[in-house]
Amino acid sequence: MHQPLRVLVSAGASGIGASIVERFRADGAEVSICDCDEAAVHSATRRDPALHAVVGDVTDEADTQRWVGEIVDRWGGVDVLVNNAGIAGPTARVEEIDPPAWRECLAVGLESHFLLARLVVPHLKAQRSGAIVAISSTAGLYGYGMRTPYAAAKWAVIGFTKSLAVELGPFGVRANVVAPGSVEGARMDRVIEAEAVQRGAPPAVVRRQYVEGQSIPRFVKPSEIADVCAFLASPRAGMVNGQVIAVDGHTETFHIASR
Repeated sequence: MHQPLRVLVSAGASGIGASIVERFRADGAEVSICDCDEAAVHSATRRDPALHAVVGDVTDEADTQRWVGEIVDRWGGVDVLVNNAGIAGPTARVEEIDPPAWRECLAVGLESHFLLARLVVPHLKAQRSGAIVAISSTAGLYGYGMRTPYAAAKWAVIGFTKSLAVELGPFGVRANVVAPGSVEGARMDRVIEAEAVQRGAPPAVVRRQYVEGQSIPRFVKPSEIADVCAFLASPRAGMVNGQVIAVDGHTETFHIASR
């Protein structure tokens, strides 16, 4: 009998992460999540009692070791790591950003990817199979005014993951990046509200500007991100490595908040 994929999803209790979890579970995978939102974790396990979940901070080395160690003991290994963790960070001009807010955004959006990869990679290399899928953003492909820490983290995720692809390819392990555009949901609503306040612009104007530079002028559904993640983790993507796949309706001109 074919063994189900063993999948780890960071920040998998809500938003894009929850959609990724739902898709892998629908495909029959064993899934474990680590999320710092205790209420969201409990809600996720109520929706799916078979989901393995821990409350933890993926920017904390001890918490990542606890999570991965528990999963290896439980499942005997790992097949897929979805490095999904990230936060919006401050919406402000660079001279207005407090250093702690900058560091927090980089810690969640970049350092967590490193902390988890360093623990999972030895298992993937030993079995000579598996995949890492990292969630970046269209902001990782373009400059993003008033969101410099977020853009910096998302650009760095691409460089980090492409470098993993170089290291891991000889072992039959793949590493790819998904770069979502503007994804519908509560998080994007908060981003738009914050930017509207910062710019002194109506939220409806800001919302329209986020999609008017796309060939397909609408927001991305979380399930559309999840579908691409599932493909990249599957044998169907066996020769897809080191790639950045934008799921954004084709960005022609990126939204720039300059005033």
